[in-house]
Amino acid sequence: MSNYVDITYYQNTYKGTIIPEDKIEEKLKEASMHIDTLTYNRIVGRGFENLTKFQQDIIKEVVCKLADFEYENEDLIKSALSSYAINGVSMNFGTSWNIQVQNGVAIPKDYYCLLSQTGLTCRNMRCWYGISKISKKRKL
Repeated sequence: MSNYVDITYYQNTYKGTIIPEDKIEEKLKEASMHIDTLTYNRIVGRGFENLTKFQQDIIKEVVCKLADFEYENEDLIKSALSSYAINGVSMNFGTSWNIQVQNGVAIPKDYYCLLSQTGLTCRNMRCWYGISKISKKRKL
């Protein structure tokens, strides 16, 4: 498993500033591992360098966004609680309108939708096989 984004990309291209410099590599690696889970390890199987530029660009963007999200919400994500209430104010995690848990990975829905544009998150094996054949033919 490799990081799909390095610290230079995170700081200079993505312009990330949320994660402290001493934690960036760790958080980018964790986010890359979660991307592998969300894509059913199709990137690992095919090789990141063999993906189209479009797919690579989206994956890099989502890795950075997910790393920021996971850093900012680390305590909540790692909590065993799915909901809690204090003084009449309640919060649910996992059933939120903008957060979903997919394959055990908490991810904002808009990030998952963006990642889905790569065609790598489809659960149907025929879907992936078709995309794989098409992208090889057309060089999407």
